[in-house]
Amino acid sequence: MDANGQLLETLIRSEMFQNYERAYTETTGMPVTLRPVETWQLPLHGKRRENPFCSIMAEKSRTCAACLQTQEKLAQDAMEAPCLMRCAYGLCELAVPVKLGAQTIGVLQTGQVMRQKPTNAAFRRAVTKANELGVDIDNARARDAFFLTPLASQKKLDSVTTLLSIFAEHLSIKSNQIAIQAANSEPPVITKAKQYILDHHTEELSLGQVAAAVHTSIFYFCKLFRKVTGTTFTEFVSRTRIERAKTLMLNANLRVSEIAYEVGFQSLTHFNRVFKKFVGEAPTEYRARLHSSDFKS
Repeated sequence: MDANGQLLETLIRSEMFQNYERAYTETTGMPVTLRPVETWQLPLHGKRRENPFCSIMAEKSRTCAACLQTQEKLAQDAMEAPCLMRCAYGLCELAVPVKLGAQTIGVLQTGQVMRQKPTNAAFRRAVTKANELGVDIDNARARDAFFLTPLASQKKLDSVTTLLSIFAEHLSIKSNQIAIQAANSEPPVITKAKQYILDHHTEELSLGQVAAAVHTSIFYFCKLFRKVTGTTFTEFVSRTRIERAKTLMLNANLRVSEIAYEVGFQSLTHFNRVFKKFVGEAPTEYRARLHSSDFKS
């Protein structure tokens, strides 16, 4: 498993995600999952509130393979922004990207609903589609499951998109915190250095200053820090400051310039450039999107 896969596993096992998943499914009646961008499994199969019709389709290898192709396209289309897609059988699924800096490491996915009430004609189309794959679903079990598919208006889907987008932001913050936290096996000198950076990130920090604080030479500290963390000292400090800035942006009363200086940047231009590098968008764009996510009734 690669680093992103391990990070997703950590997020999925977290109490924050477990509580959200439970509350989301109970409130909306829809399944939800956090999945890698690329997967060889149906993301919502076996999840709480899985659509019975989708569960039936997942039982057959041919229909399962067709569904996997849809899932792959959905994830690719949701790499940068929320994406809603309707499958060949008329059910809608929604995916929202979860990012580590500017990189999409996974997607939050939900759905298995219809926007309009199931009809006999719609079921016949589903039967025909399945027949094309060599699968017979023209039976009472599949029909009953099809007609029990939950309905979701476009307004509800818009609200769900908002909910998932907000939670994706929280997962992004959490993933960045995990990425910069010390691994259990790291040398004590690196653990101390990271803590020193966290405690002093609002001040001017130099490599020599931190190396002296943990009683090592600059050369040794620089080499060890890069080897253990997989990033440079400068990148680590910048990421730490940007994560703090993202949290402060939840406060609409603080100006971007105030936030920049609060987290340790000496230049607003530098802050804007570093923020876009790690987050993928300018601070003003990030804040506008964050505060425009009003819940819709």
